[in-house]
Amino acid sequence: MSLAGLGVLIIGLAFLLLALFLAKALNNLASVLDGVDRTVEQLPNQIDEVLKETSVLIRHSNDTIADVNEKLKGLSPLFYIIGDVGESSRKLSSSFMDISTSLKNKSAAVGDPVDHKYLSGLYSTAALGYYWLRKGKKLKNDSALYTEGNKHADKIKRLKKDVQEDVKQ
Repeated sequence: MSLAGLGVLIIGLAFLLLALFLAKALNNLASVLDGVDRTVEQLPNQIDEVLKETSVLIRHSNDTIADVNEKLKGLSPLFYIIGDVGESSRKLSSSFMDISTSLKNKSAAVGDPVDHKYLSGLYSTAALGYYWLRKGKKLKNDSALYTEGNKHADKIKRLKKDVQEDVKQ
């Protein structure tokens, strides 16, 4: 064998090793592509399930939104009424504030026309009378409560006595 033949033999072996390596790599690529193919085949079923769940979710969302809109329609007049009441109370308090301001200004301009030393005795007498009135009502209520409590206590004692007599018999 000559050197040329030996060179051709080495080149042939190199091509054989290259072919075996490429065959193994291509087999691995084929198995990967087979897995991708199986995944792609399952994809439409999974997408169908997701779309069904999504459509159910959207339907429930639409129902909820419709319900909320109906309830808001029912509440809208209430909000308008509350707004009107607020506006009316604002106007009323503004009127009271204007009246109190004008009275304050008038009283400041005129001065104090009433001498307080004559009225202080009257105020004290009225306050004392009111206190005695309240105290008298409270005493009446307390005594009625005490009387009712005693009546109930007597009933309980009689019931105990009756039960003891029944037990002895």
